[in-house]
Amino acid sequence: MSTYKVYNMAGKEVSSLELSDKVFGVEPNAVVMHEAVVQYLANQRQGTQSTKTRSEVSGGGRKPWRQKGTGHARQGSTRSPQWTHGGIALGPKPRDYSKSMNRKAKKLAMISALSSKAKAGEMILVDSISLEEYKTKAVVEMLSSLKAEGKSLIVCLEKNGFVVKSAANIPGVATALYNTISVYDILNCNNFVITVDAAKKIEEVYA
Repeated sequence: MSTYKVYNMAGKEVSSLELSDKVFGVEPNAVVMHEAVVQYLANQRQGTQSTKTRSEVSGGGRKPWRQKGTGHARQGSTRSPQWTHGGIALGPKPRDYSKSMNRKAKKLAMISALSSKAKAGEMILVDSISLEEYKTKAVVEMLSSLKAEGKSLIVCLEKNGFVVKSAANIPGVATALYNTISVYDILNCNNFVITVDAAKKIEEVYA
């Protein structure tokens, strides 16, 4: 068990929290983290891009001129790829880009990502994050007090619409719930700001 400082929204240290080294203290495995990031980004691709081949574009039903004696290069259709309005050669067609990972590798990747943030001192524990109105300034002040500069991910136990929408206007700041974060989300931020309740829940799930 390792002990981490807990701050309030004003940036003052209010307590400490012990978290399991099985989740926040393992040696990060770069290979599985890379695999998880590749899988996440691949699964975001829709794969709906499509181009028409020469057989799918309209027109070009007849040979434009006879084979020999015209001085032109021989042509069989005005819808070949070299013609204007012709079909696309070797263009993209709809396909499935999704990748899969086994359950143990997914778990190791998540634990490695969490541990890498804790080891780098980029994990900031907050006793609670709550707002009673839409106020971007409150979130900006909180991050400033916590010295969370740059890209930050705010993780809570339960959804708070005021926090989500107040943080949405800040460039580089994202919000998530403990059960929706991905390895990509964790590694893509400079500051991993998480509430105590969310950290305990993650520990409970992965320990």
